[in-house]
Amino acid sequence: MLIVQKFGGTSVANLERIRAVGERVRKTKEEGHDVVVVLSAPAGETDQLLKLANEISESPDPRECDSLISLGEQKNIALLGLYLHSKQVPCISLTAAQIPILSNKDHGKARILHIVPDRIRKELKSGKIVILPGFQGITDEGDTTTLGRGGSDTSAVAFAAALKADLCEIYTDVDGVYTADPRVVENPKLLKKISYEEMMELADSGAKVLQTRSVEVAAKHRVPLKVRSSFNDKPGTEVVAENETLEKILVAGVTLNTQEAKVAIRRIPSEAGVLAKFFAPLAEAGINVDMIVENLSKDGTTDLAFTVSKEDLRKTLKLAEGVAKRLGAGKVEAASDIAKISIVGLGMRTHAGVAYQIFKILADLGVTVQMVSTSEIKVSLVVAIDDAKRAVKGLHQAFGLDRSE
Repeated sequence: MLIVQKFGGTSVANLERIRAVGERVRKTKEEGHDVVVVLSAPAGETDQLLKLANEISESPDPRECDSLISLGEQKNIALLGLYLHSKQVPCISLTAAQIPILSNKDHGKARILHIVPDRIRKELKSGKIVILPGFQGITDEGDTTTLGRGGSDTSAVAFAAALKADLCEIYTDVDGVYTADPRVVENPKLLKKISYEEMMELADSGAKVLQTRSVEVAAKHRVPLKVRSSFNDKPGTEVVAENETLEKILVAGVTLNTQEAKVAIRRIPSEAGVLAKFFAPLAEAGINVDMIVENLSKDGTTDLAFTVSKEDLRKTLKLAEGVAKRLGAGKVEAASDIAKISIVGLGMRTHAGVAYQIFKILADLGVTVQMVSTSEIKVSLVVAIDDAKRAVKGLHQAFGLDRSE
């Protein structure tokens, strides 16, 4: 088997943990498998490098910034290579340029365009473990790019797809995919299997175990994916095609995202294309708008509310206020004391009344719902942040997701 093993920041946070990763990788090789290893930077190092960039420059140049923040992964692949060489394990580390991993030029949030797998295949054929950096690529001009938060997951799945690997294992600091964040809910269940679609919705809604883009790539190329802990030998969670799940349970998980903010604009003059005038500058600025609610008033004006990430709030307000002023709309208001709760499950497609159950549970808890959005297998709600954990616990319990003791 050809196995791609990706280790996250906590798994390679120091030399002791890098040695442990080395032993796990060596064991996989000794079991007769070909192994490609993808490493993140040590936990917190990318943030430290970003901090340095912002200390030396008020507005860091994106190209130079990517050159800097890609160093954490490059350091770790060399360290793992040094450790394996010291144990007489044949291996080689390769940088993004040496592979190469070709990306677009969107520094800080680049997308992989193409991976040339020839060098990796050559090294595997010679019996070596191949160690690769996550989170980065190069442009056609040879400039380093980074893929954005969680980009190492995407790198690993992209390598697995390019190499037609038999399995891609994502090693992290949890035992797999849970029905809720164990820091919020005391007794969540560990899922043995989950569909690509459910995992994508959970990741997009705030579950941090996998990055959304990585699941999209896995689903597109049908990459067999497994989420495991790097600190034990438990089997973890398989991410599979929908028809491979054992059963379509009603709800697979409940997520909580406290990193969103709500923007509201009152009394927008109703005219064709008016909402596009608000969202066009946000799109141009790379701001992702999540939930959107529009209300048409009796006086012919429109009230608009939408959510963005808290880190984009200041930029969003500046852009929205400019458009509102030009259109003669009312005041632009913001609220950061909110949270988004999402309930995800394939069973929602075939079970009626799920929305009613959700609203009934929250009403019984005395939780007011501020915004709602739905898809085939997901219901997302905005509530006051003070009500959020109580709401998640109540929903998790009501849908039978608590682990049986």
